[in-house]
Amino acid sequence: MQMQSTPDGAAVAVPRPRRARDYLIAGWASMAGTTIEWYDFFLYGTAAALIFNKVFFPTLDPILGTLAAFATYGVGFVGRPMGGIVFGHFGDRIGRKSMLLATLLLMGIPSVAIGLIPSYQSIGYWAAALLVAMRFMQGMAVGGEWGGAVLMAVEHAPPGTKGFFGSLPQTGVGFGLILSSIAMAAVTALPEADLLSWGWRVPFLASIVLVLIGWVIRVRVPESPDFERVKERGEPVKAPVLEVMRRQPRELLLIIGARTAENTWFYLVVAFALAYAANQLKIPKAVILHAITAGAVLSLATMPFCGWLSDRIGQRRLFLIGLVLMCAFVSPFFTMLETLHPVTVWWAMVLGVGVVFPILYAPESQLFAAQFPAEIRYSGISMSVQIAGVLGGGVAPMIATALLAAGGGRPHYVVAYMIALGVIGFVCTLLMRSRTD
Repeated sequence: MQMQSTPDGAAVAVPRPRRARDYLIAGWASMAGTTIEWYDFFLYGTAAALIFNKVFFPTLDPILGTLAAFATYGVGFVGRPMGGIVFGHFGDRIGRKSMLLATLLLMGIPSVAIGLIPSYQSIGYWAAALLVAMRFMQGMAVGGEWGGAVLMAVEHAPPGTKGFFGSLPQTGVGFGLILSSIAMAAVTALPEADLLSWGWRVPFLASIVLVLIGWVIRVRVPESPDFERVKERGEPVKAPVLEVMRRQPRELLLIIGARTAENTWFYLVVAFALAYAANQLKIPKAVILHAITAGAVLSLATMPFCGWLSDRIGQRRLFLIGLVLMCAFVSPFFTMLETLHPVTVWWAMVLGVGVVFPILYAPESQLFAAQFPAEIRYSGISMSVQIAGVLGGGVAPMIATALLAAGGGRPHYVVAYMIALGVIGFVCTLLMRSRTD
């Protein structure tokens, strides 16, 4: 906002003129920040799978230790809806920019702290307790980060480009996955004794560098023009979360239904399918991990392309296409894995992460943001998306594992489950307001 004098000499606040540099910085700052936050989030998941059972739960049976380590990973999903509510409230009350900076610190500081937590041998189960606390804070940060990042991108973007700029923070997921994979691959090459004593800590401590870079970029971003207009019209909504539930429960439930399908697909490919391929089909973990990384690399191009495409054909229409493609591909996806042929397996994972996922994920920013008015938008999209994240990323992999067992190790029940979610998502998307097209 700027101050301007009226003819009678009074000073009034007026919105600062928009410049092309503003929305360019906002777009790239959103992507840089989400890259850092997802680097930390994925880094923890990899460490939980490979390291934390030995460092923090060494007295447990190896299987129980791994389960305990993954339980700490799940705590992050519990924290995400709370982060969405808390940061959504203040994002609608105070502003988007301040929340972007706060979530960056809330993710980065606990990540560095994880790298400093003493082992079980030093402080016993207090080490695990500290790990859980830091993971919960990470989950809160991710829960609050997404809403602020996408709103800064789409609310700064000129008309006709909101889908593209909204896809930039989504692209940060691919960058974060790649960086975390590279970091963990580097330290896991160390001798096991070095890896368990100090090597695993290095990628977490390195987060401080990324946080400083992200802070320098984000502090230059001006406040969202939509929020500035909200302030110009008067006092922001006092309880935006309650206003969302009172005024727009329909939109809340529709986004949850639509987003659960997309989120389930992502974690089905990068988490459940990884375990299924390695444990059930005995495919080498390296083959799957390299394929997932290749899919993430491809998404760096396909994600912004899908964002651009959504500006041409409409965000809702592209999301519907993605749901149809997901339902059509889920059965061939598992069939390709079951061939056990490395190239075919590689293509299954690459297509799942690098093609199907971006078609669904890229248009979500503008599609979901447009369902709410600016004064409660941060709260609305954060609540709906993070609740869906629990249902998709937190609960769905466990359901899929149970369905796999019920099917005698065959994934046909999992396929049916994914298609059912796709149909629910399709209906919910059809019922969304068409103003996003």
